[in-house]
Amino acid sequence: MNTSLKQTAEAGSAPAVDVGDADYLKRINAARVYDVAIETPLMVAQQLSQRIGNRLFLKREDLQPVHSFKLRGAYNKIAQLTAAERERGVICASAGNHAQGVALSGRNLGIRAVIVMPRTTPEIKVRAVAGFGGEVVLHGDSYDEAAAHAAELQACDNLVYIHPYDDPDVIAGQGTIGMEIVRQHPADIHAVFVCVGGGGLLAGVAAYIKSVRPDIRVIGVEPEDAASMGAALATGERVVLKEVGLFADGVAVKQAGVEPFRLCSKHVDAMMTVSVDEICAAVRDIYEDTRSLAEPAGALAVAGAKKYAAETGIVDQDLVAIQSGANVNFDRLSYIAERAELGEQREALLAVTIPERPGAFREFCTIIGDRSISEFNYRYADAASAQIFVGVKLTNGVAERDTIVGDLEAAGHPVLDMSRNEMAKLHVRHMVGGRARGAGEEILFRVEFPERPGALLKFLNSIGGRWNISLFHYRNHGHAHGLVLVGLQVEPAEQQDCRHALDALGYDYAEETGNPAYQLFLHDA
Repeated sequence: MNTSLKQTAEAGSAPAVDVGDADYLKRINAARVYDVAIETPLMVAQQLSQRIGNRLFLKREDLQPVHSFKLRGAYNKIAQLTAAERERGVICASAGNHAQGVALSGRNLGIRAVIVMPRTTPEIKVRAVAGFGGEVVLHGDSYDEAAAHAAELQACDNLVYIHPYDDPDVIAGQGTIGMEIVRQHPADIHAVFVCVGGGGLLAGVAAYIKSVRPDIRVIGVEPEDAASMGAALATGERVVLKEVGLFADGVAVKQAGVEPFRLCSKHVDAMMTVSVDEICAAVRDIYEDTRSLAEPAGALAVAGAKKYAAETGIVDQDLVAIQSGANVNFDRLSYIAERAELGEQREALLAVTIPERPGAFREFCTIIGDRSISEFNYRYADAASAQIFVGVKLTNGVAERDTIVGDLEAAGHPVLDMSRNEMAKLHVRHMVGGRARGAGEEILFRVEFPERPGALLKFLNSIGGRWNISLFHYRNHGHAHGLVLVGLQVEPAEQQDCRHALDALGYDYAEETGNPAYQLFLHDA
């Protein structure tokens, strides 16, 4: 399992089929998933395929009644219970998607279903579980804590535990996705990409595909901060991660399952990880091709397929990525959209030092040229130099970013690339500011200008050459007009001239010097 992606691209593995594999093939073929689940379409992502130079097909598990593949495994397991077991009722622990599958399965089969969910679970999933008739219990901050509490409740109430991934019937239910992929796409498939949490989906899909089409590569994809299966396969035994990231909450598992690990050790060709930014970029890619919104875990496989194509250099191949779920909280979309630009290398975040004098900002923007600035954060600090935090839109990725950095440094402006600085992306970009000691006579304006190349430079040519800019904050929100908060150092005798200059510019603006928010947090009293 130390096979590199390049080696995996050149030749897929073909493990021998033993008795256990034959049993899984039989289990998958006989799985009772279609009482509630649908056979989801395998659709080509046209725009993304053109960009990566390969044909990428999306297996649309987000179209299931619970908007996730988890319904398959949950229903197949519960449908196998004896009459006595059904009478006892079932319980599970889940970050949300398995929970919905168990709740809907319980309702359809007339069985009590208790669902223990971490307190960090998105509200949309909690409401969905309750809507399907599940008895929701919120406990702990991770899947593992919820699972421990579920075990306690199981013992107290004598319930049947429905594991989200470490159960042969659950794995077989998920394996029907592999069966459908092979049937829906009989032509050659270079690789199938599968998101991985505990490993049930990867195990089921790999077990089926390697039993009938061993030439197809099966590749698992994990977040960089929750790669338990990759760590297990690399060391040859299951490991427990000290902590896992919760952004892709559907796969935030500290330890791979016993049975999934056994099956993946035999059948999976390679594991790979993707960053938060790459996941966010994949969410946007899926939206642009399908107009559907994948949850972070649901976009993992697409992020992996993109990265694999780039790193191996393959072209004109058929790739399949399982779009595994669409239960995303609406309030996370702004964060996803922001990080997607960085994940696609369409934005550079730079910390630049420029001299603190009138016209310096204009000179900086002249170097940037016609490129769009996505945000600009600055607050006066001292009379010698200014530290600015700027986002620049890119059309040519890393090469263009390097060109910008080189041009700025050649002009005598030290630059620090913050595009991969997690703290800068999460916090600092929103915290640049504060009270400016020594800013002198400062007046504040809120300005609205058309969101087009050159509009910001026009503003600076009219204002920034005469009066020093002591505060500047701008973020591109995707609207037709950009919003800027700007502070200018203007002597009292020239303040009326400054307002006339703004009038002549023709942009809508409002003076905010008297705004209490400015007086409380930004003004040097």
